Amino acid sequence: MRIQAGDTFPDGKLLRAGDSGPETVDAAELHKGRVAIFGLPGAFTGTCTNAHMPSFVRTADQFRQKGVDRIVCLTVNDPFVCAAWAQATGASEAGIEVLADADGSITKALGLDFDAPPAGLYGRCKRFAALLRDGRVEVMDVEDSPGTCSVSAGEALLEKV
Repeated sequence: MRIQAGDTFPDGKLLRAGDSGPETVDAAELHKGRVAIFGLPGAFTGTCTNAHMPSFVRTADQFRQKGVDRIVCLTVNDPFVCAAWAQATGASEAGIEVLADADGSITKALGLDFDAPPAGLYGRCKRFAALLRDGRVEVMDVEDSPGTCSVSAGEALLEKV
């Protein structure tokens, strides 16, 4: 079942690239304060790179001005790809954390996993944007198509903060 407003964000383990290799990030960290989180099918893919991430890079400061403590991007990739993509897109400079759901377990727990074999995508995350407050979902917007970035764009979520 797909997560929705009122539900608690699932527990689990995510990864990020650290100075000494992969570091585990407990998803329970996302249960502290206000968190804008967005998920997408994959780093370095067209819509993710050219529309979704840029929308959050553009709006990052505005989210913080409205009291959002963290901005997190979730993707089913490895932590090294996430780190390279964060640098390439300006996410790191904007203070956006790109976290790897390497095994897709959080994505599955959210009920947002999908396959797109013609594009070589398996077990990926549907494009979404959400606002969490102390781990509870306040807003959850999911795109109907993985190639679309409208209801999940940074500007769209910012209007709901």
